[in-house]
Amino acid sequence: MRDRRRDVGDIVGVAKNENGAEVPTVDMKTCVFCELIAGKRPISVIDETEDVLAFMDIQPVNPGHVLIIPKHHAPYLGDLDSTLGGHIFAMGMRVAAALRTCGVRCEGVSLFLADGEAAGQEVFHAHLHVFPRFVGDGFGFKFSPNYFVLPPRAELNDIARGIRNALQPLPGIPEGINR
Repeated sequence: MRDRRRDVGDIVGVAKNENGAEVPTVDMKTCVFCELIAGKRPISVIDETEDVLAFMDIQPVNPGHVLIIPKHHAPYLGDLDSTLGGHIFAMGMRVAAALRTCGVRCEGVSLFLADGEAAGQEVFHAHLHVFPRFVGDGFGFKFSPNYFVLPPRAELNDIARGIRNALQPLPGIPEGINR
């Protein structure tokens, strides 16, 4: 497995926690989200819990675009424990419901989380985008020319088998889901 910390350059370092395990650390001067959490930059808070913060995106896709972040630095989705990931998603669900009734133009809601540079992640602190959508808003995905060429079922089955074999249990996930 590659060392994902290399993708974030000087932002993330490594330290040992009280149990001796290596954990990512962050220089507060280099992570804009950590600076927001620390009160070093202005922020328009929507909601927060002990471990999650929801606030307005300063460069919104559409009015009402909200970001939801963990309050401790975690560069990637895989750096979150499953309980915290669940809290982030639950906050996203609450914000999505609120967007539909708060008065911003909202005919639908998109949730977006980019995990890694190739996926479009620009701030290396895990974050979930929640933004209202409406017909003609101009946002969308760009698909490759091969997108409409359906792969053979055998190829899909082979890839599914590979993913299934790579699945690992996550702490905090109920037994029935975490087989």
